[in-house]
Amino acid sequence: MTKNVQGKILIVDAISTNRIVLKVKLASAFYEVVQAATADEACVAALRHDPDLIISAMALPDCDSAELCRKLQRNPQTRAIPMMVIGCRPNADSRLEALEAGVHDVMLKPIDDTLLLARVRSLIRAHNTAAEWKMREDTSRALGFAEDPADFGPPGRVIMVGADSARIHGWMSRLTPVLRSGLRYAAPETALRDLMPGKVPDIFVLVLEDRDNHSGEVLRLLAAIRATAITRHAGILVLQPSPDPGLGAYALDLGADDLMTDGFEVTEMALRVKAMLRRKRLADQLRATVRTGLKAAVSDPLTGLHNRRYAMPHLARVAEHSAATGRSFAVMVADLDHFKRINDLYGHASGDAVLVEAARRLRENLRGVDLVARIGGEEFLIVMPATPLTEARVAARRICRRIGGIGFTVPGAPDPITVTISIGVTIGGLQGKNACERDRDANFLLDAADKALYESKVQGRNQVTMSRPAA
Repeated sequence: MTKNVQGKILIVDAISTNRIVLKVKLASAFYEVVQAATADEACVAALRHDPDLIISAMALPDCDSAELCRKLQRNPQTRAIPMMVIGCRPNADSRLEALEAGVHDVMLKPIDDTLLLARVRSLIRAHNTAAEWKMREDTSRALGFAEDPADFGPPGRVIMVGADSARIHGWMSRLTPVLRSGLRYAAPETALRDLMPGKVPDIFVLVLEDRDNHSGEVLRLLAAIRATAITRHAGILVLQPSPDPGLGAYALDLGADDLMTDGFEVTEMALRVKAMLRRKRLADQLRATVRTGLKAAVSDPLTGLHNRRYAMPHLARVAEHSAATGRSFAVMVADLDHFKRINDLYGHASGDAVLVEAARRLRENLRGVDLVARIGGEEFLIVMPATPLTEARVAARRICRRIGGIGFTVPGAPDPITVTISIGVTIGGLQGKNACERDRDANFLLDAADKALYESKVQGRNQVTMSRPAA
C-alpha cells in the first residue's frame, strides 16, 4: 500500500546528527525528506526535488541562511519555496537578517515538536494553495488570456486586535514610522462587526493575552476570519506575549499564517507584516489574473463553471505537477441521471434550473483548489489535486448524497423533484508500470473516469464507481 506523503521537505545542515534527528521527526509525520549539507548542495537539491519546504540551519559551511534564501530567490524555479531556519542560540541580528532576506520563520532550539510540526503544516498548506493558483495562472497563459501581474501595489491595511487597547496603541505608534501601511486598532468583539466593504484589512495582527479568557476570544476570532468570505484571504499574524508551544500550534492549525512567540518587537513585526503583505498581494494578483482573464472565454454561461476548453489543459498541468511531486490526484466524471426526462416533463427552463443548482452543490462540496467544469450537456468534470484514493471516494460519495438527498425546486413542478448523479473516478499519479507517461495524458485520464461512469450507470445509477487501474 502506498504511504500517504504529506509533503516533501529539504533539510539543510552541515551536522549529520541534526539532519537525522529532524528527519526522524518529520518522517514520523509522513513527510518525505531529502538532505543537503551546504548551501550549494541545497540549491541543486531544490531544483532536482522541488520541495514544498526548506528547513535550514542558521549557519552553513559556505554561507549563512540569509544568503541561501537570497540565492534561492534569484532562481525563478526555486523562489516560491518557503524556507524556515533553526538556530542554536538567540541572535537578534542574524534572526532579523534572515527574516529580511525572505525566510518565513526562525525557530530557536530547544524546539517543541508540536509547534515545529504545526509550523511545517502551516507553511506547506500556504505553499500548496499558492501552487494551485499558480497552475491556474499557467493554464490561462497557455490559452493566451493572462497578463504579467504588476510587482507593486498600494499600501496595505493592517488591523491590530487585542484586549489591551492602550498597550496596542503604543505599539502602533512605534510601528507607524517603519511600516508603509494603514494601521488601526479594534477590540476582538468588534473586529469583524465593523468592517466596511472595500476597506477589508489585508493583515490581521491578533494579540493573545496571558489570561485564558481573552486568548480564547481572539482564537475564536481567528477561526471566524478564515470562515468569512470577505476576510478568508487576509493574512493573519498571531502575537503571543510569552512562549506557549501548544497555544501557538493551535493558532497555526486554525489558519494563522505567521506567529511571533516572544512578544512585541518593532523591527521583527514590521518585517513579518511586510512579507505577509507581499505574499498576499501576489496571491491576489494570481486570483485576479485567473478570474478576469478566463471568465468570458472559458466559462459556461449557464452555470458559471469552467468549460472543457479550460478543464483539459488544467487537467494536464495537474498531471504534470503530480509527476513532479509524486502526489496522486483524482479525476471524476459526473453525469445527472435521466436528465432528458426532466426536460421532457417540465421543460428546458426546468432543466436549466437543475443544472444551475447542481453546479452550486458541486462547488459547495469541494475544496477551493478543486476544479469543477461542465464538459457536456449534463456532464461535469472534477479534478482534485493532491488527493489519494480514499479521500476521492469519500468526496464522490458526499456529492452523490448532496445531489440526491435534497429535492430540486424547478419551474413547472409543484413540488421539489428528485435528481440523482452517477460518478466515475480514476486516480492519477500512482506509481506503477508506465503510470508516469500515461497519467500525463489528460485524454487518457478522462477516458478512464468516463468508463467508470458508464459502470455506475449500468449498475443502477446514483452511485460511485472507481476505475480499475490498468495492469
